[in-house]
Amino acid sequence: MPTTHRSPLRRSLFGPALAALLTAVALCTGDAAARVFPYGPRHRSVNDLGNQFVPFHAQLWDLLHGRAEGGLLFNWRSGYGMSFLPDLGTYLTSPFAVLVGLFPRADIDLAVYVVTVLKTAAAAAAMCRLLLAQCRGPRWAAALLGASYALCGWSVIEAAYNPMWLDGLIAFPLLCLTGEWALRGRRAVLAPLVVAVCWTANFYTAYMATLGAALVLLVRVMLTREGARTRLAVIARAAGTTVLGIVLAAPVLLPLFLSSGQAYPGWNREFLPVSWADLFARLLPGTYSFSSPAVFVGTGTLLLVAALPFHRAVPPRTRLWWCGLTVAVALSLQWAPTHLAWHLFATPNGSPYRQTFVLAGIAVIAAWTGLAAGPPRPAALAAGAGVLAAAALRAGGSPLVTAPGYALFGGGLVLAAAAWWGLRHRRLARPAAGLLALILLAQAAATTAYGHRGKLGGLDDYPSWGPAHTARAEALAAADGWPAYRTDPGRPALSGNDPLLLGGEGGSYYSSHTPDVFTRTMAALGAGWTSRGRNVQSLDNPVTDAVFAVGARLRSDGTVRRAQVPPLVTIRPPGPPLSYADDSPFANQEALLGARVYEDPLAPGVCRAGTDAYLWAPEYNATARLADGPAFRLNGSAPRNRAALQPMGPSSGASSALVFDAAPPPRWTLSCLDRQRLDAAVAALRATAATSVRVGPSGILAGLPEGVTGTAVLSVPAIAGWTCNGRPASAHLGLVALPLSPGTGQLSCTFRPPGLLPGMAALAGGLGVLLAVALHGRHRHRGRARGQAGGSA
Repeated sequence: MPTTHRSPLRRSLFGPALAALLTAVALCTGDAAARVFPYGPRHRSVNDLGNQFVPFHAQLWDLLHGRAEGGLLFNWRSGYGMSFLPDLGTYLTSPFAVLVGLFPRADIDLAVYVVTVLKTAAAAAAMCRLLLAQCRGPRWAAALLGASYALCGWSVIEAAYNPMWLDGLIAFPLLCLTGEWALRGRRAVLAPLVVAVCWTANFYTAYMATLGAALVLLVRVMLTREGARTRLAVIARAAGTTVLGIVLAAPVLLPLFLSSGQAYPGWNREFLPVSWADLFARLLPGTYSFSSPAVFVGTGTLLLVAALPFHRAVPPRTRLWWCGLTVAVALSLQWAPTHLAWHLFATPNGSPYRQTFVLAGIAVIAAWTGLAAGPPRPAALAAGAGVLAAAALRAGGSPLVTAPGYALFGGGLVLAAAAWWGLRHRRLARPAAGLLALILLAQAAATTAYGHRGKLGGLDDYPSWGPAHTARAEALAAADGWPAYRTDPGRPALSGNDPLLLGGEGGSYYSSHTPDVFTRTMAALGAGWTSRGRNVQSLDNPVTDAVFAVGARLRSDGTVRRAQVPPLVTIRPPGPPLSYADDSPFANQEALLGARVYEDPLAPGVCRAGTDAYLWAPEYNATARLADGPAFRLNGSAPRNRAALQPMGPSSGASSALVFDAAPPPRWTLSCLDRQRLDAAVAALRATAATSVRVGPSGILAGLPEGVTGTAVLSVPAIAGWTCNGRPASAHLGLVALPLSPGTGQLSCTFRPPGLLPGMAALAGGLGVLLAVALHGRHRHRGRARGQAGGSA
């Protein structure tokens, strides 16, 4: 029979494609075993996945299909108007994110799941490509190690519900690959573009990946180059590539960094390392925790790493450098100064070991370094198995380990040792390779399924899109009147970002970039929050609805409550600057409205008949009710949650006394809303408000009444970036405002994220440098070609 030869392209694609396939099969098998969406009835959208990331991808879908209210710079839907570029850069600038636009809108949960699987598979392919670029070895083995990296415990347990972290999983091998190009003096133009894509996709994990790639390059330089001058030249090329790539990402990065500094402060806590028992426990499959480093990469890979110090086919210097780097990075996870360095010098809120994927990647590279010299001999395998057995015994004191996890680990260790030994015999090579693949698939799938069990048992979960979502979305669309008035998705919410998920222009907003001015303004008006102020809830109150032009609000029963409200731009009479009181949302609402509409109870806890009772008890965590009315739940478990100002219903007098169903909180106020006063105040605002309003993707144009004086107030939070009539906007009680000059006939306000113009200037400069590099490279190539032609002549 004639011998068949694979083309170079097929040979180059075989390893990465196999790595991606193994990864996707393992992930989907684990999800199916756990019977989570889309393979079963259990919810997959736990915690921030359902609360933040799915709604943001829904907004991206709307942007791609021309259905969003706003554009790349501004989001009219959330928080009564928010900067969108920082959110885009944090959650949605991955090249994979745009794939959600290929799915129907109602399948947004499925779209995000598919993107998650594809990202994880891409990370496996990228790692396989890196390994083959570093040194020669079996392509199937590189594929297996690439899959073991992508299926590490951190990936399948933590990053699987933080899709943007998976961009860091992809970035690490790609950034290491740019280091390989710097080592060889190749691809001077492509390398900065790769860095730019990685940093644009997710700067946070890209930062960690860059640190890890720098350490890998340092080892590669020390092992493959001689002489300080040669080594420094490589490091300089890599540093220049990295800086240039980051500069190219500046239009996204600069607004993002500035927005982070203006965000409501999150949870600050001191880093405390986990016990060594917990650390070793995370080497095992089938463990779950968000508070310890899930470094498990498959027993077959771990055995190669543990055997490397004893692998005599590998030069001692190589063994020392790679083993030293692996141990050093592992120890850096446990020391506070290096922990802070990995996390941009701020301990993260939850999941303090977010850099674990870098350790997993370095371990895989170390394993490949040993395997490229040939399969370890039996003595090395035995010694490596002994090291892993000792680690497993040390993990015995950890509550994280389980009997099934020990069984998976022990069985996998024995089989992996036999398989690596079998590779030394040609007849057993293929069965051994198949056995190693099966071990990885089984352990990764089991760890994935076990992780779902832990997440569903300990975290909030949110339903995938279903009939309830469709009904609410259709009701909001039917009530839409934008920009004449806003339509709020209402409470109780399905997620922290219902306006993005369902539609409308509501007050709720949950992001890492929730502005400090927005949270404090809404809290002063009585709004509730979760996530320590980053997840601000919509406020169900007719006074704030009037202030923010909410003319339609969706109720929990699916009906829409409508109201006559002023337009988005109103005029306030001249007067001294106002400020909010610290202890009365009722007084604050009246100050913003410009009229008295509340009255004190006739007696403690009793409103006058004909008024509506409102309870403010921000720390109360139980139910309360009027004696003749239904009970309402207040969620005030401070400091994480703050209870919203709660409407208690119409009062009928003495028979409607306030009743707490638990011990009354130390701080609470009942106030009584007079609807007739509110109607009069709204009518007065409407009489002097803007005569016309036009809204664009990132701005608003309003016609003003003739001869108007005072201050124009735009019912949008006064976040940084607004200019009105050519001047920086001022603020009126937390809203965008502009004092009017005599004869002003219109208000033209435009939003531009702070940092965008400097970022664009940096991009222009970076492109100029990149062009110069390309021209220089082309000139050198032509000169080399002429020299070769002259020599041959």
